[in-house]
Amino acid sequence: MANPLARAQYLLAAHNPRQLPPDDGFEVAFAGRSNAGKSSALNALCQQNALARVSKTPGRTQQLVFFDLPSHTGRYLVDLPGYGYAKVPRELQAHWQAFLDRYFQARQALRGLVVVMDIRHPLKDYDRHMLDYAAKRGIPAHVLLTKADKLSKGNAGSTLLAVRRDLAATYGDTVGVQTFSGESKLGVDEARKVICGWLDMPAP
Repeated sequence: MANPLARAQYLLAAHNPRQLPPDDGFEVAFAGRSNAGKSSALNALCQQNALARVSKTPGRTQQLVFFDLPSHTGRYLVDLPGYGYAKVPRELQAHWQAFLDRYFQARQALRGLVVVMDIRHPLKDYDRHMLDYAAKRGIPAHVLLTKADKLSKGNAGSTLLAVRRDLAATYGDTVGVQTFSGESKLGVDEARKVICGWLDMPAP
């Protein structure tokens, strides 16, 4: 079966709630600290090289970027602003915070949250903050421990177990976690199945 995410295409970038598409579909949001590998993960999941912009400049995503899945009406992937970057102006940080608060509280189309973490630096305060959003809203979350190819298999496995224990103690069974690499494609099929399930689409 073909990958239904492969036809994802840029739809719009929203800087305030008025610019969001109609709230009557299914969407999965992607969050991650700056340089955690969020854009690379999106590109790997959608089998595209430049769907999400990969930048060496942290904090480049400064809006909610929506990608449409044209073969399935009203299905979206949403790239949230990269967070945790100190050089972003304080006013812009406050704007993002207010916008994200409202998005997570009110957006009915939101079906799941993917939180991307560098496996070498997992579960920072901002990561937990995003997971708290999902927990408060009662939606499932899934953690991608990216750049797993940078560690030995043993170290990656032990980090995965430690993060899994931490998440289970805090969030119960509402948060999944796996190792992932956009570079080597480790874990791409597993993550794709989770996302397609949330979007009520057949998994490849």
